[in-house]
Amino acid sequence: MAPKTMAREHTSAGADIRERLLAGAPVQERRLELEGVSTAVLEGGSGAPLVLLHGPGEHALKWMEVFPGLMATHRVIAPDLPGHGASEVTGGPPTAERMLAWLGALIDRTCTSPPTLVGQTAAGAMAARLAVEHGDRIGRLVLADALGLAPFRPAPEFAEALTAYLAGPDRRTFDALWRRCAFDLDRVQDRLGDRWEAIATYTLDRVRAPGAAAALTALMEQFGFPPIPPEDLAKIAVPTTLIWGRHDLATSLAVAEAASARYGWPLHVIEGAGDDPATDQPERFVEVLRSVLAGARSSSYR
Repeated sequence: MAPKTMAREHTSAGADIRERLLAGAPVQERRLELEGVSTAVLEGGSGAPLVLLHGPGEHALKWMEVFPGLMATHRVIAPDLPGHGASEVTGGPPTAERMLAWLGALIDRTCTSPPTLVGQTAAGAMAARLAVEHGDRIGRLVLADALGLAPFRPAPEFAEALTAYLAGPDRRTFDALWRRCAFDLDRVQDRLGDRWEAIATYTLDRVRAPGAAAALTALMEQFGFPPIPPEDLAKIAVPTTLIWGRHDLATSLAVAEAASARYGWPLHVIEGAGDDPATDQPERFVEVLRSVLAGARSSSYR
Protein backbone atom coordinates (compact mmCIF):
# COMPACT_ATOMS: atom_id res chain seq x y z
CA MET A 1 0.00 0.00 0.00
CA ALA A 2 1.36 3.39 -0.93
CA PRO A 3 1.64 5.89 1.92
CA LYS A 4 -1.07 8.49 2.21
CA THR A 5 0.37 11.87 1.34
CA MET A 6 0.20 14.17 4.37
CA ALA A 7 0.33 17.94 4.23
CA ARG A 8 3.31 19.16 6.23
CA GLU A 9 3.97 22.49 7.80
CA HIS A 10 7.74 22.17 7.60
CA THR A 11 9.31 22.87 4.21
CA SER A 12 12.88 21.66 4.66
CA ALA A 13 14.64 19.40 2.20
CA GLY A 14 14.11 16.67 4.77
CA ALA A 15 10.43 16.50 3.83
CA ASP A 16 11.35 15.29 0.34
CA ILE A 17 13.68 12.67 1.77
CA ARG A 18 10.93 11.48 4.11
CA GLU A 19 8.57 11.08 1.16
CA ARG A 20 11.15 9.00 -0.71
CA LEU A 21 11.80 6.78 2.29
CA LEU A 22 8.06 6.18 2.73
CA ALA A 23 7.44 5.46 -0.94
CA GLY A 24 6.17 1.89 -1.28
CA ALA A 25 6.22 1.25 2.47
CA PRO A 26 3.24 -0.70 3.88
CA VAL A 27 2.14 2.24 6.01
CA GLN A 28 -0.17 5.21 5.91
CA GLU A 29 0.86 8.53 7.37
CA ARG A 30 -1.42 11.02 9.06
CA ARG A 31 -1.16 13.98 11.41
CA LEU A 32 -2.92 14.17 14.78
CA GLU A 33 -3.17 17.15 17.10
CA LEU A 34 -2.30 15.78 20.54
CA GLU A 35 -1.64 17.94 23.62
CA GLY A 36 -0.28 20.81 21.55
CA VAL A 37 1.88 18.51 19.41
CA SER A 38 1.17 18.26 15.69
CA THR A 39 2.07 14.58 15.58
CA ALA A 40 3.17 12.59 12.53
CA VAL A 41 2.00 8.98 12.85
CA LEU A 42 2.76 5.95 10.67
CA GLU A 43 0.21 3.13 10.78
CA GLY A 44 -0.35 -0.20 9.07
CA GLY A 45 -1.42 -3.80 9.47
CA SER A 46 -4.42 -5.24 11.28
CA GLY A 47 -5.03 -6.97 14.58
CA ALA A 48 -4.28 -5.98 18.17
CA PRO A 49 -2.60 -2.55 18.48
CA LEU A 50 1.17 -2.30 18.85
CA VAL A 51 2.72 1.13 19.53
CA LEU A 52 6.43 1.67 18.74
CA LEU A 53 8.30 4.59 20.35
CA HIS A 54 11.69 5.51 18.91
CA GLY A 55 14.64 6.90 20.84
CA PRO A 56 15.92 10.49 21.24
CA GLY A 57 17.02 12.31 18.11
CA GLU A 58 15.32 9.74 15.88
CA HIS A 59 11.95 9.37 14.17
CA ALA A 60 9.39 6.69 13.30
CA LEU A 61 11.18 5.88 10.03
CA LYS A 62 13.76 3.99 12.11
CA TRP A 63 11.21 1.12 12.35
CA MET A 64 10.89 0.67 8.57
CA GLU A 65 12.67 -2.70 8.45
CA VAL A 66 10.50 -4.23 11.17
CA PHE A 67 7.15 -2.89 9.97
CA PRO A 68 6.31 -5.74 7.54
CA GLY A 69 6.98 -8.55 10.01
CA LEU A 70 5.03 -6.90 12.81
CA MET A 71 2.16 -5.78 10.60
CA ALA A 72 1.54 -9.37 9.60
CA THR A 73 -0.06 -9.96 13.00
CA HIS A 74 -0.74 -6.52 14.54
CA ARG A 75 -1.96 -3.02 13.88
CA VAL A 76 1.27 -1.05 14.21
CA ILE A 77 1.29 2.61 15.26
CA ALA A 78 4.62 4.47 15.15
CA PRO A 79 4.61 8.21 15.97
CA ASP A 80 7.39 10.74 15.73
CA LEU A 81 7.94 11.83 19.34
CA PRO A 82 7.21 15.47 20.23
CA GLY A 83 9.73 17.75 18.53
CA HIS A 84 11.24 14.82 16.61
CA GLY A 85 10.95 13.94 12.95
CA ALA A 86 7.89 15.68 11.51
CA SER A 87 6.13 16.19 14.87
CA GLU A 88 6.00 19.87 15.82
CA VAL A 89 5.59 21.24 19.35
CA THR A 90 4.03 24.55 20.29
CA GLY A 91 4.43 26.30 23.62
CA GLY A 92 8.05 25.40 24.37
CA PRO A 93 9.81 22.11 25.15
CA PRO A 94 7.37 19.60 26.65
CA THR A 95 7.48 18.68 30.32
CA ALA A 96 7.33 15.09 31.52
CA GLU A 97 3.65 15.53 32.39
CA ARG A 98 2.88 16.89 28.94
CA MET A 99 4.76 14.09 27.19
CA LEU A 100 2.90 11.45 29.22
CA ALA A 101 -0.39 13.20 28.43
CA TRP A 102 0.64 13.21 24.75
CA LEU A 103 1.31 9.45 24.89
CA GLY A 104 -2.02 8.80 26.56
CA ALA A 105 -3.80 10.90 23.91
CA LEU A 106 -1.98 9.01 21.15
CA ILE A 107 -3.21 5.71 22.55
CA ASP A 108 -6.76 7.04 22.87
CA ARG A 109 -6.81 8.25 19.25
CA THR A 110 -5.14 5.29 17.56
CA CYS A 111 -5.87 2.15 19.61
CA THR A 112 -9.19 0.32 19.90
CA SER A 113 -7.95 -1.60 22.96
CA PRO A 114 -5.02 -1.26 25.40
CA PRO A 115 -1.96 -1.77 23.19
CA THR A 116 1.39 -3.41 23.57
CA LEU A 117 3.70 -0.45 24.13
CA VAL A 118 7.31 -0.80 22.94
CA GLY A 119 9.74 1.91 24.05
CA GLN A 120 13.38 2.21 23.03
CA THR A 121 16.06 3.90 25.19
CA ALA A 122 14.63 7.17 26.63
CA ALA A 123 11.19 6.38 25.19
CA GLY A 124 11.39 3.12 27.11
CA ALA A 125 11.62 5.16 30.31
CA MET A 126 8.62 7.21 29.14
CA ALA A 127 6.66 4.01 28.46
CA ALA A 128 7.60 2.63 31.89
CA ARG A 129 6.44 5.87 33.55
CA LEU A 130 3.08 5.57 31.81
CA ALA A 131 2.82 1.97 33.03
CA VAL A 132 3.54 3.13 36.59
CA GLU A 133 0.99 5.95 36.56
CA HIS A 134 -1.64 4.69 34.13
CA GLY A 135 -1.16 0.96 33.71
CA ASP A 136 -4.79 0.55 32.70
CA ARG A 137 -4.00 2.36 29.42
CA ILE A 138 -1.75 -0.44 28.11
CA GLY A 139 -1.96 -4.20 27.80
CA ARG A 140 1.72 -5.12 27.71
CA LEU A 141 5.01 -3.25 28.10
CA VAL A 142 8.19 -4.01 26.17
CA LEU A 143 11.36 -2.14 27.13
CA ALA A 144 14.02 -2.24 24.42
CA ASP A 145 17.44 -1.19 25.77
CA ALA A 146 15.49 1.22 27.94
CA LEU A 147 16.90 4.03 30.02
CA GLY A 148 15.47 4.84 33.42
CA LEU A 149 16.13 1.47 35.04
CA ALA A 150 19.38 2.79 36.54
CA PRO A 151 21.33 6.06 36.51
CA PHE A 152 22.56 6.88 33.01
CA ARG A 153 26.19 5.78 33.03
CA PRO A 154 27.19 4.89 29.47
CA ALA A 155 30.56 3.46 28.52
CA PRO A 156 33.17 6.26 28.19
CA GLU A 157 33.48 5.82 24.44
CA PHE A 158 29.70 6.13 24.02
CA ALA A 159 29.54 9.20 26.27
CA GLU A 160 32.34 10.88 24.29
CA ALA A 161 30.62 10.23 20.95
CA LEU A 162 27.22 11.35 22.25
CA THR A 163 28.64 14.58 23.68
CA ALA A 164 30.38 15.41 20.40
CA TYR A 165 27.21 14.75 18.39
CA LEU A 166 24.99 16.87 20.62
CA ALA A 167 27.52 19.71 20.53
CA GLY A 168 27.82 19.64 16.74
CA PRO A 169 25.50 17.32 14.82
CA ASP A 170 27.08 16.71 11.42
CA ARG A 171 27.86 13.68 9.32
CA ARG A 172 31.17 13.04 11.07
CA THR A 173 29.75 13.08 14.60
CA PHE A 174 26.63 11.20 13.44
CA ASP A 175 28.72 8.34 12.05
CA ALA A 176 30.99 8.34 15.11
CA LEU A 177 27.99 8.04 17.43
CA TRP A 178 26.41 5.28 15.36
CA ARG A 179 29.64 3.29 15.54
CA ARG A 180 28.97 3.19 19.29
CA CYS A 181 25.22 2.54 18.94
CA ALA A 182 25.46 -0.27 16.38
CA PHE A 183 27.40 -3.45 16.95
CA ASP A 184 28.55 -3.50 13.31
CA LEU A 185 27.76 -0.26 11.49
CA ASP A 186 29.47 -1.42 8.31
CA ARG A 187 27.07 -4.37 8.11
CA VAL A 188 24.08 -2.08 8.66
CA GLN A 189 25.28 0.33 5.97
CA ASP A 190 25.91 -2.50 3.50
CA ARG A 191 22.45 -3.95 4.12
CA LEU A 192 20.63 -0.64 3.70
CA GLY A 193 22.77 0.82 0.93
CA ASP A 194 21.41 4.13 -0.37
CA ARG A 195 18.63 4.01 2.22
CA TRP A 196 21.21 4.47 4.98
CA GLU A 197 22.44 7.66 3.31
CA ALA A 198 18.87 8.93 3.09
CA ILE A 199 18.16 8.05 6.74
CA ALA A 200 21.35 9.77 7.90
CA THR A 201 20.58 12.89 5.86
CA TYR A 202 16.99 13.04 7.11
CA THR A 203 18.00 12.47 10.74
CA LEU A 204 20.55 15.29 10.60
CA ASP A 205 18.06 17.58 8.87
CA ARG A 206 15.50 16.98 11.62
CA VAL A 207 17.89 17.25 14.57
CA ARG A 208 19.03 20.65 13.27
CA ALA A 209 15.44 21.92 12.85
CA PRO A 210 14.25 24.77 15.09
CA GLY A 211 13.26 23.42 18.48
CA ALA A 212 14.65 19.95 17.85
CA ALA A 213 17.63 20.31 20.18
CA ALA A 214 15.35 21.56 22.97
CA ALA A 215 12.96 18.64 22.44
CA LEU A 216 15.80 16.10 22.49
CA THR A 217 17.25 17.67 25.65
CA ALA A 218 13.83 17.67 27.31
CA LEU A 219 13.31 13.99 26.51
CA MET A 220 16.68 13.04 27.99
CA GLU A 221 16.39 15.28 31.04
CA GLN A 222 12.84 14.20 31.82
CA PHE A 223 13.18 10.48 31.07
CA GLY A 224 16.66 9.46 29.94
CA PHE A 225 18.99 10.64 32.68
CA PRO A 226 17.05 10.18 35.95
CA PRO A 227 16.37 6.64 37.15
CA ILE A 228 12.81 5.66 37.93
CA PRO A 229 12.63 4.85 41.66
CA PRO A 230 12.62 1.07 42.22
CA GLU A 231 9.48 1.35 44.34
CA ASP A 232 7.73 2.88 41.31
CA LEU A 233 8.97 0.21 38.92
CA ALA A 234 7.66 -2.40 41.35
CA LYS A 235 4.17 -0.92 40.87
CA ILE A 236 4.06 -1.90 37.20
CA ALA A 237 1.28 -4.47 37.01
CA VAL A 238 1.06 -5.09 33.26
CA PRO A 239 3.12 -7.93 31.72
CA THR A 240 6.57 -6.47 31.08
CA THR A 241 9.40 -7.81 28.96
CA LEU A 242 12.96 -6.63 28.33
CA ILE A 243 14.67 -6.87 24.93
CA TRP A 244 18.36 -6.00 24.99
CA GLY A 245 21.32 -5.90 22.63
CA ARG A 246 24.20 -7.96 23.97
CA HIS A 247 26.69 -5.15 23.26
CA ASP A 248 24.73 -2.08 24.44
CA LEU A 249 27.25 0.64 25.41
CA ALA A 250 24.62 3.13 26.56
CA THR A 251 22.92 0.90 29.14
CA SER A 252 24.78 -2.31 29.75
CA LEU A 253 23.17 -5.73 29.71
CA ALA A 254 23.95 -5.96 33.43
CA VAL A 255 21.27 -3.30 34.07
CA ALA A 256 18.69 -5.41 32.24
CA GLU A 257 19.77 -8.56 34.06
CA ALA A 258 19.40 -6.82 37.42
CA ALA A 259 15.94 -5.50 36.51
CA SER A 260 14.86 -8.91 35.26
CA ALA A 261 15.94 -10.54 38.50
CA ARG A 262 14.42 -7.84 40.71
CA TYR A 263 11.01 -7.48 39.05
CA GLY A 264 10.60 -10.89 37.42
CA TRP A 265 10.52 -9.45 33.89
CA PRO A 266 11.57 -11.89 31.16
CA LEU A 267 14.76 -10.81 29.39
CA HIS A 268 15.45 -11.57 25.73
CA VAL A 269 19.05 -10.95 24.65
CA ILE A 270 19.79 -10.32 20.97
CA GLU A 271 23.30 -11.23 19.87
CA GLY A 272 25.20 -9.05 17.42
CA ALA A 273 23.37 -5.92 18.52
CA GLY A 274 24.17 -2.72 20.39
CA ASP A 275 21.59 -0.39 21.88
CA ASP A 276 19.32 -0.58 18.80
CA PRO A 277 18.53 -4.23 17.97
CA ALA A 278 15.79 -3.19 15.52
CA THR A 279 18.50 -1.59 13.35
CA ASP A 280 21.32 -4.05 14.03
CA GLN A 281 19.26 -7.25 13.79
CA PRO A 282 15.78 -6.39 12.42
CA GLU A 283 14.76 -9.97 11.62
CA ARG A 284 15.74 -11.22 15.07
CA PHE A 285 14.08 -8.24 16.71
CA VAL A 286 10.82 -9.07 14.92
CA GLU A 287 11.10 -12.73 15.84
CA VAL A 288 11.73 -11.95 19.50
CA LEU A 289 8.97 -9.36 19.68
CA ARG A 290 6.49 -11.66 17.99
CA SER A 291 7.34 -14.39 20.48
CA VAL A 292 6.68 -11.91 23.29
CA LEU A 293 3.37 -10.91 21.73
CA ALA A 294 2.44 -14.58 21.49
CA GLY A 295 3.08 -14.98 25.21
CA ALA A 296 6.44 -16.77 25.18
CA ARG A 297 8.33 -16.30 28.47
CA SER A 298 11.77 -17.78 27.83
CA SER A 299 14.48 -16.02 29.80
CA SER A 300 16.81 -15.46 26.86
CA TYR A 301 16.89 -15.56 23.08
CA ARG A 302 19.75 -16.46 20.82
